[in-house]
Amino acid sequence: MNGLYAIKPWYTRRLQRIVDVAVARRISPDVFTVVGVAAAGVAAVCVAQGWWIGALAALAARLAGANLDGAVARASGVARPWGFVLNEVGDRASDLIVFGGLAWLAAATGGPVALVAAAAAAATLPTFASLAAAGAGATRRNGGPVGKTERCALVVVATAWPAALAVVCGVVVVGSLATAVVRLVAAHRELAR
Repeated sequence: MNGLYAIKPWYTRRLQRIVDVAVARRISPDVFTVVGVAAAGVAAVCVAQGWWIGALAALAARLAGANLDGAVARASGVARPWGFVLNEVGDRASDLIVFGGLAWLAAATGGPVALVAAAAAAATLPTFASLAAAGAGATRRNGGPVGKTERCALVVVATAWPAALAVVCGVVVVGSLATAVVRLVAAHRELAR
């Protein structure tokens, strides 16, 4: 069950020209991790202000940065364990930054700030499940019912329609739990072999 993660190969192909330029100019993959986190900051400001088109554009850039860091590292032959760590920390920081913007929007519109905080916490569970399983020797899994791409899409929905904040946050909480469980079940099956 890959959800919107299934479109990653298509998205990666759209970014190939940037990968080629980065490799040719020897741009560090870490630059794209920073770009992704910076884009998350821009997205958070847009979300807090209720600017859903800006949030959509900035979240697309956030996902591009998250995609490009690994793609550039692999294409240039400089993939390294520390780069993996930076990527994961950048992704988690980006999530929390964007949810900070959503909390600001909730506070400004009389929405459920506590539920936004619960959604932000729940959003970390799928990655924790994947990384724990990978640490035990299983495949590092992505995707699921509510992965990173789905969370970005849901944030745009909440930004465009703040009245839906509670529903969106509920979907993030339940979907993140479901995603973590799906990943853990798959890891358990793999490790049990």
